[in-house]
Amino acid sequence: MRDLKLPAALAACLLAGLLARPVLAADAAVMLEEMTSTELRSRIDAGATTAIIPIGGTEQSGPYIALGKHNVRATVLARMIAQKLGNAVVAPVVAYVPEGSITPPAGHMKFAGTLSIPEATFEELLVATAQSLRQHGFRRIVFIGDHGGYQKSETRVAQKLNKAWAKDGDAAALALLAYYDVTQEPFIADLEKRGYSKAEIGLHAGLADAALMLATDKSLVRTEALAKGPSPTAAQGVRGDARRATAELGKLGVQRIVDASVAAISDFAAHGAPSTSSKASK
Repeated sequence: MRDLKLPAALAACLLAGLLARPVLAADAAVMLEEMTSTELRSRIDAGATTAIIPIGGTEQSGPYIALGKHNVRATVLARMIAQKLGNAVVAPVVAYVPEGSITPPAGHMKFAGTLSIPEATFEELLVATAQSLRQHGFRRIVFIGDHGGYQKSETRVAQKLNKAWAKDGDAAALALLAYYDVTQEPFIADLEKRGYSKAEIGLHAGLADAALMLATDKSLVRTEALAKGPSPTAAQGVRGDARRATAELGKLGVQRIVDASVAAISDFAAHGAPSTSSKASK
């Protein structure tokens, strides 16, 4: 009987140890909006002190891609990044971003549905959001932007926050420019290797854009109309040709975005925010 008691006691100790350890598994809750306040507090106390702020934007993408493209894509990818990290929480997506002059309308504002706010207002919104998260115990605030037009704003905000928080040293911010940059060169190179031209890949609502959307939420792409309709023109707000886009192609970009983002955030957690640059393309 004595021989049986030792394994039982040992098992009890091991079980107690496992129960006492923080649960930061990849399948743990990661979306702030889907948790209660007490659930979020438990996640933070257990070590999930990285907060990802996904930034989208509400803008036209021609006749075949819905206006919420950036918002949905940023949210989906932020969830994937947080799940892979295991110690991160995703804040609500920022859907209102600078899109240019409203009156007279410029850029995407010439097309129905695009919403624009002043750059200064946008930056103040990011600052206040980051400060709120820091107040609740998050120590690494990460901005990921799905649109090229505000990458410089992300950088300015992160620099402002890091300067303000430097005295206490209890938190830091990162403008994760790698999230966007990998879609501008490595992903484009992947598509070119498969025989797609730069003109077809495009800069906005073209093959690359549509493929990423099909891989993240195909419901936002009007696939039937895309397959049967003509290629949109620049006059319709499109630069590229999305008719041969597929989810399989988009998955190449998704993998690059997630891998690059996880690596950059992990490095940020270990060494602080790096000095980076972003491409100017939208």
